[in-house]
Amino acid sequence: NIGVPLGHTLIALESCINGLNKLVINEIKIAEDLENNWAVVAEAIQTILRREGFEKPYEALKELTRKNEKISKESVRAFIDSLPLEEKIKNELKLISPHNYLGIQLVK
Repeated sequence: NIGVPLGHTLIALESCINGLNKLVINEIKIAEDLENNWAVVAEAIQTILRREGFEKPYEALKELTRKNEKISKESVRAFIDSLPLEEKIKNELKLISPHNYLGIQLVK
């Protein structure tokens, strides 16, 4: 008999939906947290550097991410500008931000 398990599943789904509807998203706090965490774009930068055949991209990024300094938009841009890459690739890298980068699978 599958009626009881399906009934429990329906009740559980309705309970989840009710719980999700009670959530309040603090978009201002999320934006602040993202703006203060530019280290998250290191993965995307490394992936694009690998795609472009850049020698030792991990080691290059380690110089940026392993300092005892806060990684900011400005420090990421300065790092990108210091790379021996075509302007087209630098511009692509500069478009990546914590606000629009969702994960490695999205880097083309």
